[in-house]
Amino acid sequence: MAKLAINGGTPLLGENEAKVTPWPPLSAETEAKLIEVYRSRKWSFNSESEQAFENAYCAFHDTKYGVMMSNGTVTLECALAALGVGPGDEVIVPALTWPATAMAVRYVGGTIVFADIEKDTLCLDPAAFEAAITPRTKAVIPVHLYGSIADLDKIIAIADKHGIAVLEDCAHMQGGKWNGRGVGSWGKIGSFSFQQSKTLSGGESGICITNDPELADLMYRLKHIGYSRNDAQGGAKTPPPTDLCCHNYRGLALQAVIMQGQIAGVPAYLAECAKFAKTTEEACKDIEGVTFQKPGRLATRQGYYARGITFGGDMWKGVKPKYILAALKAEGFKSIAGTYGRVRKHMLFNLSEKYWRTAADPVAEQVCASTIVTMHMLMSAPGAAEQVADGLHKIAANIGELRDYAKTQE
Repeated sequence: MAKLAINGGTPLLGENEAKVTPWPPLSAETEAKLIEVYRSRKWSFNSESEQAFENAYCAFHDTKYGVMMSNGTVTLECALAALGVGPGDEVIVPALTWPATAMAVRYVGGTIVFADIEKDTLCLDPAAFEAAITPRTKAVIPVHLYGSIADLDKIIAIADKHGIAVLEDCAHMQGGKWNGRGVGSWGKIGSFSFQQSKTLSGGESGICITNDPELADLMYRLKHIGYSRNDAQGGAKTPPPTDLCCHNYRGLALQAVIMQGQIAGVPAYLAECAKFAKTTEEACKDIEGVTFQKPGRLATRQGYYARGITFGGDMWKGVKPKYILAALKAEGFKSIAGTYGRVRKHMLFNLSEKYWRTAADPVAEQVCASTIVTMHMLMSAPGAAEQVADGLHKIAANIGELRDYAKTQE
């Protein structure tokens, strides 16, 4: 008789899954402020609401200057442009990340160079980064992925030695701190996304933060059709630098109000996710071949967009992540997903090899073939850690049944 729900057995959770946190969160106080801003008609063009959010977010991440934009892809594009990346320049990107990290390089005319990741953090491997450097390397984009922070100390030391700019991709890392200081404040520029599913969400929005006033001015002009920050609408006083290709990537006041209302709650929210991480790891230490994504080596507050769970060794041979996911979903789990997969293999990454190159990335290949992630909405739910541990134990105890199922699907 089948024991796994995917084969007709009784689901572990049924309708009793831990109450996943509805996302994005709502606030009556924010709702009232939104009405106020709506009635003010000050919705864009460097509004007071946008400036207030930029200042608040910079304080939250220990930087001086913030430039709010329409999303977390154009933030990367503008950051690269401000750093002077253009045709003929190479930018090193981790093999595992969302395609936008790589596409931003192409948007400014640069060449993408994929480098391998660390097995335990799933972030850019400093040694692989250094091995990928050529005389054409202009920048590197370490991505703080899922539930870990890239090794900023090592990456920045290598970058400084070779005269390479560091652009931190912090799309998953709102609230994260490395050695007591906010992520995004360590490289030349930090780029954040506030897309619908992020731990600090505006539906769509993004910000670049920096401690360099010149870079801040360039990024502001790049996103604001050439205007400088102090120009009134219709009253530009100085032109943008020659050949700086500026865009309209402005954010909106309504998004700024929504996001500013969430900042204060992020540390407590991340603390709940950290409890989940600790509890699941402790509860599953007896399951052969199961390992969990490690936090950043010097993370003093680890951010969590998600957290990786890797299945390795003989026990899990023949069972791809998609079958583990299918089995868990059948047991009643919803907020669990696969990794993005290697960028160059992603369906939405359609660039030919004339725009990118890669060294061998065996770790990324192995990770993507054996890893799933728990999303932060599940990680913050009371009782979810114990349920996930029970689910993993049930699958491990019936791995032969799942392996047989997988064979019927191949």
